[in-house]
Amino acid sequence: MNRYTIRMSLEGQRCLCIVIFLVHTAIGAGEGSSPLPSTVRAEENDLAVSFPPLDDLYASTLEKHFATENNTIVTSQIGSTALLPCIIRNIGDGIVSWIRRKDYHLLTVGLTTYSSDQRFQAIHLQHSEDWTLKVRFVQKRDAGIYECQVSSHPPSSIFLHLDVVEARAQISGPTEKYLKPGSTLRLQCSVVQTTEAPAFVFWYHNSRMINYDVERGINVTTDPDQRLSDLLIPAASVTHAGNYTCVPNNAVPASIYVHIFNGENPAAMQSSSPGFIQLNLHTYMYTIITMNILR
Repeated sequence: MNRYTIRMSLEGQRCLCIVIFLVHTAIGAGEGSSPLPSTVRAEENDLAVSFPPLDDLYASTLEKHFATENNTIVTSQIGSTALLPCIIRNIGDGIVSWIRRKDYHLLTVGLTTYSSDQRFQAIHLQHSEDWTLKVRFVQKRDAGIYECQVSSHPPSSIFLHLDVVEARAQISGPTEKYLKPGSTLRLQCSVVQTTEAPAFVFWYHNSRMINYDVERGINVTTDPDQRLSDLLIPAASVTHAGNYTCVPNNAVPASIYVHIFNGENPAAMQSSSPGFIQLNLHTYMYTIITMNILR
């Protein structure tokens, strides 16, 4: 073996030692910088487990649906304002229309009123999901089914029922009352079939409003929230006889006739009441007509 061959073999052994050292260093550095087992790293990188597909995520969050329950019933009294709600989630570019079902009359499209009856109006605030139908000065004929429709493909709808009631006053007791002079006259008026508390209740004695006639011994107290109004006269006199009418601002009035008698028979007093006089007049006219026919 010559000198050149020996030199090459020594250089080859030196290179091999350098390569083995570098490989050993790299393996040691990798082990020191990764304390977690390889199985944990594999699970952390499993994206299918951690994150659902984007299509499923959008389908569950952006689906259009009605938040107002179908067949909701709204009750309103004559003369008041009715509000029919229609809340729609994720409406997108859909357009809301209101339709009166009994005659399929188109009332509103978006915020535009298509009906010639301007009592109907769609109420919607910007960025709101509520498209409420407002009906002012409700009438008995407004009762029925209303459709809230969204122009999607295919169109989707819910239906709401509007019930209309007529509020009325009601005076407790019989329609006629009999008292002796000096007795206490107490009348209680309640407002029934009402969806709104009355703003005021006026009492009339014949044609005179008496809510503030304290000097005449008349006291009127009204509780609008309870829909009640009381009229009290501690010592009634003959001047307090006559017709009393309870008149709420938002209901049909009610009346009662009060007799004040002094030692007379109440049954005899009844013969002078307006109802009895009217009945006798009808009887008299019937008798006259019958006699003329028999002739």
